[in-house]
Amino acid sequence: MTQDYILARLLSNNAQWAEDVEKAEPGFLAELSKAQTPKVLWIGCADSRVPESVLTASRPGDIFVHRNIANQFHPTDDSALSVLSYAVEHVGVTHVLLVGHTNCGGAAACAAAAQSSPSGPPSAPESPLERWLAPLTELARGLLDEGTDMSGLVEANVRMQVANIAGSEVMQRVWAAGKDVQVHGWVYDLESGRLRDLGVTVGKQ
Repeated sequence: MTQDYILARLLSNNAQWAEDVEKAEPGFLAELSKAQTPKVLWIGCADSRVPESVLTASRPGDIFVHRNIANQFHPTDDSALSVLSYAVEHVGVTHVLLVGHTNCGGAAACAAAAQSSPSGPPSAPESPLERWLAPLTELARGLLDEGTDMSGLVEANVRMQVANIAGSEVMQRVWAAGKDVQVHGWVYDLESGRLRDLGVTVGKQ
């Protein structure tokens, strides 16, 4: 079977990258394979335009990562909860970053859904994507009810997810144990390539 050009390019780029890394810092990858000690957990959007390691100029091993559609942290999502638990209780992460971004397709879809049916009981989500985004759509409806412009949905979403993380059983447990772990809310601006801290950091009380 002839290999697809797109996949072949990825493999070729990877081989070149590995060779360049070994030349620049001999033994780095071999040493990294023994353990990871990142201090940051990045919970962000799956959007291909927001690659956390690239936009922060980080190296392999610097950032523990969980990404999904519209950077959600559902309190009942075992995938996100297991990542958070492993990061702060076993890996040694001390900073949890919840990172949204401008021009988010998930947020735009939720804003559109909220505007199409701003009042009355919402229809039951039918697809996996609709179910996943249902809490964000409800947040958008709330903003509409308050007369808030939908341009603030991305930041409101980040604030809501920071609160969800801080209220999780995982964070309550690690804070009760005395661990100094902080949860932060950031937004990445696609147009400028800059990260912005929203100033909603939560730490142990």
